[in-house]
Amino acid sequence: MKNSLMALSSMLMLGSVASAQKVAFEEYNLDNGMHVILHNDSSAPVVITSVMYHVGSKDENPERTGFAHFFEHLLFEGTANIKRGEWFKIVTSNGGTNNANTSDDRTYYYEVFPSNNLELALWMESERLMHPVINQIGVDTQNEVVKEEKRLRVDNQPYGNLIAEVKKNMFTNHPYRWATIGSMEHLDASKLEEFQAFNKKFYVPNNAVLVVAGDLSDMAKTKEWIQKYFGAIPKGADIVRKTFAEEPITKTIKATYQDPNIQLPMVVASYRTPSMKTRDARVLDMISTILSDGKSSRLYKKIVDDKKMALQIGAFSYSQEDYGMYILYGMPQGTNTSEGIIKEVDEEIVRLQTELLSDKEMQKLKNKYENNYVNGNASVEGIAENLASFYLLYGDINLINTEIDMYRSITAQEIRDIAKKYLNPNQRLILDYVPSKDKAQN
Repeated sequence: MKNSLMALSSMLMLGSVASAQKVAFEEYNLDNGMHVILHNDSSAPVVITSVMYHVGSKDENPERTGFAHFFEHLLFEGTANIKRGEWFKIVTSNGGTNNANTSDDRTYYYEVFPSNNLELALWMESERLMHPVINQIGVDTQNEVVKEEKRLRVDNQPYGNLIAEVKKNMFTNHPYRWATIGSMEHLDASKLEEFQAFNKKFYVPNNAVLVVAGDLSDMAKTKEWIQKYFGAIPKGADIVRKTFAEEPITKTIKATYQDPNIQLPMVVASYRTPSMKTRDARVLDMISTILSDGKSSRLYKKIVDDKKMALQIGAFSYSQEDYGMYILYGMPQGTNTSEGIIKEVDEEIVRLQTELLSDKEMQKLKNKYENNYVNGNASVEGIAENLASFYLLYGDINLINTEIDMYRSITAQEIRDIAKKYLNPNQRLILDYVPSKDKAQN
């Protein structure tokens, strides 16, 4: 009965994918270099207006880390025509929501409004770009906000420094080596003129993509408003980006980090991987799913369920524009050790490197990616961010429709070969993430 239900579920899911609509979009450039993408979806009377800037923590001065994330906060301070503290009031009083987020590679701002407030949203985002007020009171205020965020999400969060420690040990030359949130000491030492210069360099129309998605019943009016509010913004100077290369890892890197917020150790094995734009990165995504996605995954079933060696086990691809990381982690249970966990993990990786997945396993794997594809484009917010990301970071906007075909075409032989290529003991970091000595003594 259980197998029958699973088969029925798979058929229903595949049927929904087969009937899923391709994401239709229109794109064009303004004279100032800003790229515009429009997606009409009249299923709900809402519209999302978003701008993604091609600036992240990798674009920072190594002595001034944290600027990109700082601007995620700073550019809500106000503009020449939006008084300080009024941004969120305007949004909420008009039935909207908004947010922003930053990665190593880009910064993303968006508003979701009832569709009759589209002009308001476009005006606000153009104000953020054309007339931001960057003054000392705003910098000082947001400096305290960022410090509190770091205390809450990193410094006082169990395992909060894990990704930062992995990055620090995995990269020696590339700016991925520092945390996105950056250094508070660097922010404290920064002058107002440095923030203003950062804004002038990166927050320009030719370094951004504007995505408007949702109920665009009057497309001609939408384009008219976009031209009205964004067309007059001056083009910025061309941005010259440096290329940073890392030497291949040829022997195991070993590191230890003491975290005062934890009582249980965690062991991490991290492998440097290629750009998220590559086919190999997609294969590694699938390998991550095989090893640790859900309780039926190989690592969880073996190490947590059957052998009860770990309280938790996991693996994920940390995808980035230039390089990625494939991160495995486990929390030993009882008298079990980190070395024992790594030994079991390595056995499963060798199994992937030497044995082909069965047809049944491959079908289950691809079913999950079909489902992810549907879910990723199930909301107008998801579509808007995908359109922006595929254009700005991948250089191929139509991947919103075609990336799933790449996952569908991945073979069991490729999974075996990519595991052999990237997941070897001499190509990784082993990080012992442990309680601080003071904590252990208590």
